[in-house]
Amino acid sequence: MNTAASASLPQPRQHFLLDDRVRGVPPGTEHMDSGRVGEQRWHPADGKMSLPVLTLDEAAFAGNRDLFLGYVSGLGIELAPHAKTPMAPDLARSLVEAGAWGTTVADIRQASVMLHAGLLRLIIANGVGGAGGASRLAALMAAWPQAEVYVFADSVAAVCALAAAWNGNPALAPLRVLVELGAARGGARTTHEAEAIADAIQASGGRLVIAGVATYEGAAALPDPVRTGEVIGGLLALTADMFKRLRARVGSGVPLLVTAGGSVFFDKVVTALLPTVKADGDARLVLRSGAIFFHDHGTYDRQLAALDARHGFAIGGKPVSAQASFKPALRIWAEILSRPEPGLAVCGMGMRDVSFDQGLPTVLGLYRGGTPMSPGPRRPEVTRLNDQHAFLTVDPDDDVAVGDVVEFGISHPCTCLDRYRVIFGVDETGHVRNAFPTFFG
Repeated sequence: MNTAASASLPQPRQHFLLDDRVRGVPPGTEHMDSGRVGEQRWHPADGKMSLPVLTLDEAAFAGNRDLFLGYVSGLGIELAPHAKTPMAPDLARSLVEAGAWGTTVADIRQASVMLHAGLLRLIIANGVGGAGGASRLAALMAAWPQAEVYVFADSVAAVCALAAAWNGNPALAPLRVLVELGAARGGARTTHEAEAIADAIQASGGRLVIAGVATYEGAAALPDPVRTGEVIGGLLALTADMFKRLRARVGSGVPLLVTAGGSVFFDKVVTALLPTVKADGDARLVLRSGAIFFHDHGTYDRQLAALDARHGFAIGGKPVSAQASFKPALRIWAEILSRPEPGLAVCGMGMRDVSFDQGLPTVLGLYRGGTPMSPGPRRPEVTRLNDQHAFLTVDPDDDVAVGDVVEFGISHPCTCLDRYRVIFGVDETGHVRNAFPTFFG
């Protein structure tokens, strides 16, 4: 890890033209180079930017980055952050430049986005399907022969499709395949199934190679935390056992990956899998956490509280509060459009603008003319959303007026960021400093 990395983000390398068709960009703006956005001194609270708009607190993101990279570095493990969360190559690159081992993507198109950005070590944390997906992956690898790509496979059929595509193009380098185990989502469910996948890889005539074992423990979560622990524990034990079986197949001295770990149960992954990896000597444990760099005011905040309750986060061997240490980096800004009733305010932000699948947005602050307003006795609360509006309950005596700007925290960054073509990075004063383009398709 680059221990000299400071709590800041580099200038974006993805330069593009901004105009007022993009959320947040003030009306009348045309053909402005994104590299000049910091000169404009835009601020989402003063009424000049087009609302609603999404902003990224750059210092919070960078602080979360340095904190988590310090955590994995101290344990001697690696990190390939999942780029599906922001699909912003500049942000993915900032993590690699700060010390991440690689980048994770969810599909072939996402892999293409990252390869075009110069991120050449990728984990595709899914199977790619049958013959069609295998042929598309082969075409991508033919275009990027210098890339180091690992792909999940959870069935013999998937492996056979990959083998056929690779045998059809002898110029391709052998493909690195990770045997995927799983629960509640993709992944082989039994050792017998996983052994059959490994057999199929080794039957490919060298066109595919066993690169290690993979899983995703977050999909196994259940409403009951005790049962969740049992299911995840069983899945990780199965993963550790399969790794040993793969080692016996390929022999000593062959590098292998063991990869798992989202942003909620990564501590369980470390506890269950790191001893096996360390004992092997020729393997590396790679976490794929991605949302943790953005954090939130909802579902991930609650999950980090649960992580603290099981004493799951430590730096330098000392327990640290994850909930207190990681900082929410994302905000949505929108304005009050109507006060139709004494206890109701209607805000110009709805389901097309903010995530709602794992909790409603949280009111953090109110601004009038760019100036923060003193909070009333009861903070306004979002009770429901429709397409373009948020309905806020307010104290009938609160001084909340049409035109006031509301700062919201969000719950679940993965389903919020995909609504925005540009993420506006803001400095410590809240002024826009950078424009990070997203590539959700």
